[in-house]
Amino acid sequence: MRRVEHPRYQDAVREVEQSIDRAWEDLRAEFGTTDEQELAELVLQDPAEFDWRVVDGALDRLTCDECGARLGAGPHGCANCDLANGFRFAAREVDRPNVPPGNEHAIRVASAVARTRHRYSPRARCGYELALPDLLAGTQPTTAEAQRYKALINQLADHELEELITVADLQRKDRV
Repeated sequence: MRRVEHPRYQDAVREVEQSIDRAWEDLRAEFGTTDEQELAELVLQDPAEFDWRVVDGALDRLTCDECGARLGAGPHGCANCDLANGFRFAAREVDRPNVPPGNEHAIRVASAVARTRHRYSPRARCGYELALPDLLAGTQPTTAEAQRYKALINQLADHELEELITVADLQRKDRV
C-alpha cells in the first residue's frame, strides 16, 4: 500500500483540512461576511496578519488566473501559484500548548507538502508526510533524528519512498 492510501496518512491530512476549515469559518464569523472571495483576497493582501491556517483557507477559496488550479497549488513554474505558495509561509504560527517549540512550524511545512505534494520532490514528500501524523500528535524529531531520517530517505529509490508508512518503516530500511 502506498503511503497516501494508508488511513494513518489520510486521517492526518483530514485533520489538517478540518483545522484549516475551522480557522476559515472562525474568521468569516469574526468578519461577519459570506463573501469568501473578497475575504480571501483581503487575507492575502497581508498574510502576516493571519494564522497560517487562515491563509491556507484563503488560498483554498481562490483560483489561479494563470493555471486554473487552486491558488498556490498549481504546477511549479506557474508564477501566480509560486508566489501564492510563498504567502502561506509569511503567515503567523503560534505553537500549541504542551508541544515542543517549533512543532507548529513543522506542521505548517508538512501540511503544505501533503496538500500540494506535486510541488515537492519525492524525498521531501516522504520526510514530511511520514512526520505529519506524529507532529499532529504533538511530537517532533530532534535535529539529529531529522538529519538521520533525511540521510536514510536519500538512500532509497523513489518507488521505495512511497511504500513507507511510518518512521519505523524508514528505520527498518537503514542501509548504513
